[in-house]
Amino acid sequence: MKKKKRNHNLSKYDAPLRIQFERGFNAFRGKQYIKSVGKKGAKIISTESPYNSNTMQHREWQRGYNSAYYKNLEKVKREQTRGRSKEIHAVSQ
Repeated sequence: MKKKKRNHNLSKYDAPLRIQFERGFNAFRGKQYIKSVGKKGAKIISTESPYNSNTMQHREWQRGYNSAYYKNLEKVKREQTRGRSKEIHAVSQ
């Protein structure tokens, strides 16, 4: 019987947990840090994971953060299309 190769960077305790996913999801909605970058002062939103970068907890936190981002993106797109359709129908009447 052949043993499976294990990723040595992760421990057996790095199980994907719902708590990390929810923390990542809530981090997107919570307080975010806005930093100015470069000479032109471009602003970026900076939110960092509280977990080490090479752990399953970090990956779950990132998955939650990304999930909240895309959910918000769909909401924004839906609101924009509603606004455009109202403008078009109001003009054509």
